[in-house]
Amino acid sequence: MSKRLPLALRLYQFASVAGSPVAPQVLARRLRRGKEHAERLSERCGEPSLERPAGPLIWVHGASVGEMLAAIPLIEKLRAQDFTVLVTTGTVTSAALAEQRLPDGAIHQFIPLDAPRFVQRFLDHWRPGLALFVESDLWPNLILACADRRIPMIVINGRLSERSFSRWQRVPGVIAALLGRFDLCLTQSNADARRYTELGAPRVSSTGNLKLDVPPPEVDQDMLKRVQEMVGKRPVIAAASTHAGEETAIISAHRRLRAKFPNLLTVIVPRHPQRGKSIADIAEVAGLSVGLRSQRAQPMPDLNVYVADTLGELGLFYRLAPIVFMGGSLAQHGGQNPIEAIRLGAAVLHGPHVWNFAEIYATLDDTHGAETVTDEESLAERIGAWLGNSDLRKSVAEAAAKTVGQLGGGLQRTLAALDPYLMQLRLEQQSS
Repeated sequence: MSKRLPLALRLYQFASVAGSPVAPQVLARRLRRGKEHAERLSERCGEPSLERPAGPLIWVHGASVGEMLAAIPLIEKLRAQDFTVLVTTGTVTSAALAEQRLPDGAIHQFIPLDAPRFVQRFLDHWRPGLALFVESDLWPNLILACADRRIPMIVINGRLSERSFSRWQRVPGVIAALLGRFDLCLTQSNADARRYTELGAPRVSSTGNLKLDVPPPEVDQDMLKRVQEMVGKRPVIAAASTHAGEETAIISAHRRLRAKFPNLLTVIVPRHPQRGKSIADIAEVAGLSVGLRSQRAQPMPDLNVYVADTLGELGLFYRLAPIVFMGGSLAQHGGQNPIEAIRLGAAVLHGPHVWNFAEIYATLDDTHGAETVTDEESLAERIGAWLGNSDLRKSVAEAAAKTVGQLGGGLQRTLAALDPYLMQLRLEQQSS
């Protein structure tokens, strides 16, 4: 443990060492809450469940679903150059999506708990030649161990909201010690670049948001056709990646709209699928007929609300619904990524709490490519306006598609910034 580290980091290291023996109890408690994968608990202690392939290995780490999805086009480019790619995340939902969305040859593991013993075990096995941290999931022991081993570390798609920036400013020595060990920080915007620089990152470049270059999610065409036939000509709206409280608002909006649009179908895709039953209960109390996709219900004509409490099917429902409310934005969770819905032709509504994607939503709103709602009343009013005027809805969707097209290019700029590091890996492979 370096004496040059800030006292807070040294205390963190000692505390994480002292806390390691209770890791099994912590993981067991998380497992009971559905937050761990029963067959892969050992990965959280740094024990691999797979062998390391030969050759140079690039490690890509993101906290959860959003970060992993943003990095997939980059991972595909790295795989196309024959690099082995290890992807780590920390959530059960991201692991399930990794099975569906990662390219062939990419490896998924759970990130180890941030205790020195677990981190060393993880690094001893995987021996990455380059570590890419997506956005802002920075674990001190992991970063310090990589720096001690001289593993090049780069932040990609870096993002620091004003809220996170303010928090880090309270411990300037800690964040400067961590960011100072990164070779490069590639950020989503100039504002993010300024914040990283002010917090002590030595080399920062704004390369753009990788999420703007994510292709639309794939869909089973046969499934899409069957669902479209079941829905027929009914008006459809979707609420995507919703959090607690937002389902009540969308269900209340449905009730307000059903007098004018009696055949309306509302599809709710919760951020956490295990909440499906509680959402169905809310709809039933509101006097609406409801079906759960996890229980194999289908969006038949007698259903008012269809709860899609499954994973990896947003591509299906974005194609089905021309109007999408993006969740996490009425509830104070910072919003969800609207790009996939926009690429599939949807007109997007969102709440005011979108700090995770502040610049994207601000640009969309400025170009009339999305609209803000603040409560169930304004949500119902805007949905009703778009359902009643398809030209208005289409103009919003077209403005959004144009805006997203102009904002893209982050993937190529990121690859260009990474190229010297990729070249070094190839040279090391040739000389070994």
